Amino acid sequence: MPSSSLGGGSIMVSTYLIKSLKDGSYYTGISEDANKRLKEHNSGKLAQTKKHRPYILVYFKNYLDYNEARKHEKWLKKKSKEYKSKLYLPK
Repeated sequence: MPSSSLGGGSIMVSTYLIKSLKDGSYYTGISEDANKRLKEHNSGKLAQTKKHRPYILVYFKNYLDYNEARKHEKWLKKKSKEYKSKLYLPK
């Protein structure tokens, strides 16, 4: 399991939510860099999201603890599409 610290420093981990512009589906994940991960999803290299490209990042929340980010990811994956549609980032 990934650690929340490396060499004594803290690593920020984000729970993120992306939305498919193709069909409106959502994908929830965790990453140290949500914007970089979005680019990976849009590149088509990830099998689980390849068919639904392109995506936009609609929500993320930062954590200093990997386990807390993972817990949030699991919780968010269980939420309805309607709930997720209300989580857009402020403009």
